[in-house]
Amino acid sequence: MKEISFLNPEFFWLFLLLPVAVLWQIWKRKQQSATLKISSVKGFKAQKSLLAKLKPFLFVLRLLALSSLIIAMARPRKVDISSQTKSTKGIDIVMAIDVSGSMLAKDLKPNRMEALKKVAENFAEGRPNDRIGIVVYASEAYTKTPVTSDKAIVQQAIQSIKYDNILQDGTGIGMGLTTAVNRLKDSKAKSKVIILLTDGVNNAGFIEPETASQIAKEYGIKVYTIGIGTNGNAMFPYAYAPNGGFLFRMMPVEIDVNLLQTIARNTGGKYFRASSNSKLESIYKEINKLETTEIQELKFYDYDEKYRLFVWIAGILVLLEFGLRNTIYRSFI
Repeated sequence: MKEISFLNPEFFWLFLLLPVAVLWQIWKRKQQSATLKISSVKGFKAQKSLLAKLKPFLFVLRLLALSSLIIAMARPRKVDISSQTKSTKGIDIVMAIDVSGSMLAKDLKPNRMEALKKVAENFAEGRPNDRIGIVVYASEAYTKTPVTSDKAIVQQAIQSIKYDNILQDGTGIGMGLTTAVNRLKDSKAKSKVIILLTDGVNNAGFIEPETASQIAKEYGIKVYTIGIGTNGNAMFPYAYAPNGGFLFRMMPVEIDVNLLQTIARNTGGKYFRASSNSKLESIYKEINKLETTEIQELKFYDYDEKYRLFVWIAGILVLLEFGLRNTIYRSFI
């Protein structure tokens, strides 16, 4: 982007001298004018010639020349500023997301899964210099998107998350965590992070969550755990309706807080409880602040000097004023 700047803007103070020059010129002309008192000037009346009327124009040319010189001394120039940013210490992040049937509970609006998808999309968009991967799990787990810097792919993967029959229903926290660890164990990033989200207790899978957390610790992977769900009761799906939808009823919210706290503590992470949409959003914002990427910004300045134009204008005006004063207006001076 190009913009005009001045290297020596202090020279603009010289413009304050121009009104002084105008007043000096007016006073000087009065001093040089002779006066004669007579009873009547009726016989002396005559129309001024065009040259006489234009004589003050010489002084205007001089003022314009001085103005151009002042601008030239201020050194106007166009600056083209371009910048490059590069991540000096990147972070690899895997979001392990519970997609069991209970994620359709309506204590968050419109339900837990949709609320999470919106927040997760914003989180991914706010990490342009990091690689992000997506793992989904229920009783089993699989990688929906390996760690990638292509945010369009990540956001598309998040948008496509839904409850279906691909995975057997249940909550295999150990399976989801292990799959996420497998995506990060060979990473060379400065920091490796898993954001593990669940809304229940571990009741499926053949890998214990504690074992998975020990594996994460050995690979230097930090795990942030999020328990999603309100306190008390919530509307849960419990059966299919005749139209293919779900039937809901009030059921108690059960989250294994102790397990999630243990996983986070063992890996150097932190446990959060998302009991509402706003709380879930604030949690991801806090994680975003906790895991920062060092960015190096390089700025390049390309200067295009413009003072020469004003020097030329001042020179032409001075020559014009000098030429007129010593030719056409010589008899008037």
